[in-house]
Amino acid sequence: MLDPSSSESEEELPPEENPSIKVKPVKISNPEKVTSDKRKPPDSPGLAPADDDKSEQERIQKEEADRKIKLQIYVFVLRCIAYPFNAKQPTDMARRQQKLNKQQLQAIKERFHAFLRGETQIVADEAFCNAIRSYYEGFLKSERVARMVQGGGCSANDFREVFKKNIERRVRSLPEIDGLSKETVLSSWITKYDAIYRGDEDMRRHSHRSHLSAVSELILSKEQLYEMFQQILGIKKFEHQLLYNACQLDNVDEQAAQIRRELDGRLQLAEKITRERRYPKFVSGDMEALYTEELRASVNLLMANLESQPVAKDFKPKIKPKLTPMNSFLDMGEEGDLPLSKSDVVLSFTLEIVIMEVQGLKSMAPNKIVYCTMEVEGGEKLQTDQAEASRPQWGTQGDFTTTHPLPVVKVKLFTESTGVLALEDKELGRVLLNPTTNGPKAAELHKMVVPKSSQDSELKIKLAVRMDKPPNMKHSGYLYALGQRVWKRWKRRYFVLVQVSQYTFAMCSYREKKSEPQELMQLEGYTVDYSDPQPGLQGGRMFFSAVKEGDQVVFASDDEQDRVLWVQAMYRATGQSYKPVAPTQNQRQNCRGGGPQRDAPVSLLSLERTQRQGVEELISADPCRFDHASLFRLLQRHTLTHRMNDSFSCLGWFSPGQVFVLDEYCARYGVRGCHRHLCYLRDLLEFMEKDMMVDPTLLHYSYAFCASHVNGNKPDGMGTVTQEEKEQFEEIRGRLRTLLENQIVHFRYCFPFGRPEGALKATLSLLERDEMRKLVQKCLEKAAFVNYSQLTDYAQIEATSQAAPAKRLEETMRLGELCMDVLQQNDEHHSEAFAWWPEVMTEHAEIFLSLYTVDMDATLHVQPPDSWDSFPLFQLLNNFLRTDHYLCNGTFHKHLQEHFIPMVVRYIDLMESSIAQSIHRGFEQETWQSVKTITNNLPSVPLPKVPSLPLSLPQMPSFTPPSWMGPLCENTNGSSTSEDLFWKLDALQIFVMDLHWPEPEFAKHLEQRLKLMASDMVEACVKRTKAAFHSKMQKASKSTDFRVSLSVCTMFNVLMDAKRQCSKLCVLDQGQEIDQQWQQYHSKIDVLIDEAIKEMISTLVSKFVAVLDGILSKLSRYDEGTLFSSILSFTVKAAAKYVDVPTPGTDVADTYITFVRQNQDILRDHVNEEVYTEKVFDQWYSTSMKAVCVWLTDRLDLQLHVYQLKTLIKIVKKSYRDFRLQGVLDGTLNSKNYETVYNRLTVEEATLSVSASEGLQGISMRDSDEEEG
Repeated sequence: MLDPSSSESEEELPPEENPSIKVKPVKISNPEKVTSDKRKPPDSPGLAPADDDKSEQERIQKEEADRKIKLQIYVFVLRCIAYPFNAKQPTDMARRQQKLNKQQLQAIKERFHAFLRGETQIVADEAFCNAIRSYYEGFLKSERVARMVQGGGCSANDFREVFKKNIERRVRSLPEIDGLSKETVLSSWITKYDAIYRGDEDMRRHSHRSHLSAVSELILSKEQLYEMFQQILGIKKFEHQLLYNACQLDNVDEQAAQIRRELDGRLQLAEKITRERRYPKFVSGDMEALYTEELRASVNLLMANLESQPVAKDFKPKIKPKLTPMNSFLDMGEEGDLPLSKSDVVLSFTLEIVIMEVQGLKSMAPNKIVYCTMEVEGGEKLQTDQAEASRPQWGTQGDFTTTHPLPVVKVKLFTESTGVLALEDKELGRVLLNPTTNGPKAAELHKMVVPKSSQDSELKIKLAVRMDKPPNMKHSGYLYALGQRVWKRWKRRYFVLVQVSQYTFAMCSYREKKSEPQELMQLEGYTVDYSDPQPGLQGGRMFFSAVKEGDQVVFASDDEQDRVLWVQAMYRATGQSYKPVAPTQNQRQNCRGGGPQRDAPVSLLSLERTQRQGVEELISADPCRFDHASLFRLLQRHTLTHRMNDSFSCLGWFSPGQVFVLDEYCARYGVRGCHRHLCYLRDLLEFMEKDMMVDPTLLHYSYAFCASHVNGNKPDGMGTVTQEEKEQFEEIRGRLRTLLENQIVHFRYCFPFGRPEGALKATLSLLERDEMRKLVQKCLEKAAFVNYSQLTDYAQIEATSQAAPAKRLEETMRLGELCMDVLQQNDEHHSEAFAWWPEVMTEHAEIFLSLYTVDMDATLHVQPPDSWDSFPLFQLLNNFLRTDHYLCNGTFHKHLQEHFIPMVVRYIDLMESSIAQSIHRGFEQETWQSVKTITNNLPSVPLPKVPSLPLSLPQMPSFTPPSWMGPLCENTNGSSTSEDLFWKLDALQIFVMDLHWPEPEFAKHLEQRLKLMASDMVEACVKRTKAAFHSKMQKASKSTDFRVSLSVCTMFNVLMDAKRQCSKLCVLDQGQEIDQQWQQYHSKIDVLIDEAIKEMISTLVSKFVAVLDGILSKLSRYDEGTLFSSILSFTVKAAAKYVDVPTPGTDVADTYITFVRQNQDILRDHVNEEVYTEKVFDQWYSTSMKAVCVWLTDRLDLQLHVYQLKTLIKIVKKSYRDFRLQGVLDGTLNSKNYETVYNRLTVEEATLSVSASEGLQGISMRDSDEEEG
């Protein structure tokens, strides 16, 4: 809007008198009346009025003077709007948004609150609700937003942009979802936000209001500009109408003439200043000559702009002067030295001829065909349609173009000739017309000239001839003229006032049917005025004359009205400063009885004499005698005030229409560019000091322009600098610096949430580069104290020493969260503005945090010893600081680490002692009942609190899973002591890992220590479990009644769980370097666990084999050749004669098979690791087959007893099948021992079947697979 080159070329013209008084020359009403009012004593004779009457009178006088000044300014503004020739309304300005007020902000808050309460029909997920809640709590309820709305710098678009920026950060942190892009999520959230923001508003009404508001920001018409500045200056409608008519704003010629008079006056004033050496006070005496050249150059440029304005359609001036700012104004006279030729005067007229009807045609038969032709002499001929003689009516229009000011129009009436030898149609009549631009436009009857033989002597034709006036033809008509160089004979001629260009007018006389003037007179340098009748001149009643050095031309018209119009037209054309005044009514009546004056506007005639005198004084005031610098300052101030109070969030930017009028005013009336921008800066600073929001870009434009002007480094060269401009610039510079320092100190409140966008960065650019960094650093130091004090006031922290430590810690946590929010907002919304000096912004953050350090240290100091409630505070602060590139391991961060390092070490020490005691006492009291595991589901499990440990550590309570963890349990694992151990170790490591200790060395030390501690604890757990297992096995029975107890399974599970947990609890992260010693130590733990498991499996299998050995020892009693064998055989046979005796060998075999199957089921159901269960089965089967094989090998020379054979066949076959069902591989099942046993039993079975008559009673190696059970 305020481009630095917008108005510098137009210079300020000092007033003619009293240049030190700014508005003294403004005499806009009855000066005598104002002067007499000032001299008149306030009190009447004999009365002593009170002081309030005197002050009231002074106030009224002051208001009246201000009113007159505004009226005079409005006159100048009217002329700028009516005929602009320097500026245009800009079309590239940013569209301003509607501002929000307090009521709208409250309504928006209620809509978002209603959404959060679930009172709307908008469907949203939890993530969107959280985003809206954060936006509502952090932005809408913020005091800074309320201040921004109060300052008039907040729009709905600002609210939307802040929300968009917040959700972009949130959505970026969300995980990717297949089939749903983040752009789609953002678009959906924005749509829902718009729905919440609008609420229940009528969209049609909203769109209509938006449309109306948008129109007011576009290009305005002249009527809209008039209305706008009526509101700006407080001008009433009827006052505007009076001034509009009096200034003849609808007359383009009058406005152009007014401009020419103004420019001529400025040239004369420049000459007077040079002649009398009445220059303003400059910073250097060498600028006086340059000042004169600037005045002349500015007028030359205005003349060139005016000359470039077309005076007719499709008309371009033949000579367009190209003037540089340093050209002399005398150069403009060169064009006038060139004589104007007749060929330079070109006029083009458009004629419309409409033939309506013919009357008096009686001699023709009714059915005869008639028609008319029309032509303009020297042009083409046109013909109407045919009509019957009974109804000769047409209504046909013909259009013609001619260059003759006095053309001849011929219209003829014809009838068709029916004769065979007729070559032409018969002419019935004709009429010749000489139309002019001032002639009647309506259709009239004209008597036609008929042939001598015609019987229709009263033949008439009704037609209309309209001759349009070209734009460069200013007036025309018949005058009597007599001159010394032209028109040397007093006679009546047809005159046309022609405008050739903006500065060239010619008075031309024409003859009929001629396109070029017969004679012409260029009006430059002439002065027109009314004159008395000239004796001896016959013809003409009302006289006027045009006078020039060495020449005088006398004109006369036939009536007064025509004379007044001619004088006004020539007055505008000559550009003379003297305005002709028509003779009074008495004088006119004395001069041949003239009528009353009718040229004055009707509105002025209806006024009283004093009112009319005031209006005339306003419009006739010479603009060159005014101090336009003071007038423009007042105009711009009122315009800016009006703009800041309208419904748009303008931030100090003028609307396009306001820019256009101010630019035109400065150019037309010579307001210096530096003065304009200085006034603008002063007004903007006043608004900013009142907490109104102003775009710093405006300050930057104006300040840069003024600085380059005062320092003499303008792009277009050095110009004059007045002492007053320099003083004002220094004053504004100091005010601006103070204001900028205050804004930077309060940047969070002057530019809340980065609004207006880019404003803070633009503010910083106003500072000088040399001292910018130091100043910003100093301001940000103060800003840290301001921000922290504002934050503590907002948080309402009750930092009293009597408060409970827990209460103080809670308040410190809340204050820490607010501090992190402040730093995060600074990074999001303000870091870009300080991108030049990131270390300065880092220093600001460190100072801000150092203030928080005082409160934090005081709170931590009063916490009881060995209290771990402050760890969440460390996590909160550290999680923010470690992700910040500039604050990580900074001053505050290191202080935080130094304070918490002893606490972390102390906590780990206590936890280690507590876990060691829990292992010792837990295993002493262990019942080895299995519990459900939760070790793998600990993300949200709180760390168990370690009580205050004096000298002797108290016993930690045994682990009992909470009821809410029931759904997380999957299977049974180890004992309560082991699960408690693994849970504590895992929780402790998760806790330390969640600390995210920023210092790498100490973080590595913590991890290594925890891993070593876990290794030691796991080793102790394994040894205690193995010892308990051996003790249990020693007490177990060796008969077939032996069943593996659940406690033994739990012991197995403890070791297996220990092996599984070891890979997580005892192994360092892959990213760390693992030294050889650590690797060996970890391998030792693995070997220890593996050996313990192997030993426990061997012990258990040996217990199973011992039971089989007992069975085999019983079968040994039936060996061949022993006494016991014979007795047993006889007893069985004898008893079989009297009672049912069970099948020999089946009772022992069944008992053993039941023993095997039940122990297999127990191991399969209660030992979690299938791999180790299969190892037990493999060893058990292999060892059992080996024992049977050894037993049979010892009896190679003996034949097996039938009972022995039956029992072994059943045991071997059933064992083979059961272990195969448990998953023992065929390679193990069909071992060499098994084949040996199988072959021996097969041979024994065959031998027994030959020798014994009874046989094996269905028991056979061959069909034993088909047996049941």
